[in-house]
Amino acid sequence: MVLYGVAALAASLLAGKLVGDLLGAALGIDSNVGGVGFAMIMLILVTERLRKKGLFPPASEQGVLFWSAMYIPIVVAMASTQNVAGAVGSGPMAIVAGLAALAAGAALVPVLSRIGTPAEPLPPLDDAEKQVV
Repeated sequence: MVLYGVAALAASLLAGKLVGDLLGAALGIDSNVGGVGFAMIMLILVTERLRKKGLFPPASEQGVLFWSAMYIPIVVAMASTQNVAGAVGSGPMAIVAGLAALAAGAALVPVLSRIGTPAEPLPPLDDAEKQVV
């Protein structure tokens, strides 16, 4: 059953890659445009619909959860297939876009840290817990 979850992920990845390639061709770009994002949106929509209909058992969810834990390495690996050297060599726009994203992320850290209510601090360690650490 775990295999069905992995199959759902693989099918959504292939469909997302196809949509990204078609979007790139429609825009006149010889590259995949947003394929991974489309794949993740499709995976969420399809698995949620299957869950509501009772056709996606919890064991199959384990396959999706396994790859969810691997999401960042997979996205990094897929992004590494893009022509980064060509993008940087073709002009400073890639560097400017990267620096803008970095600045926006750094500027949002204080904003995001204020979301939610502060949690209670942890109780101090007793002697037995201190020896384990």
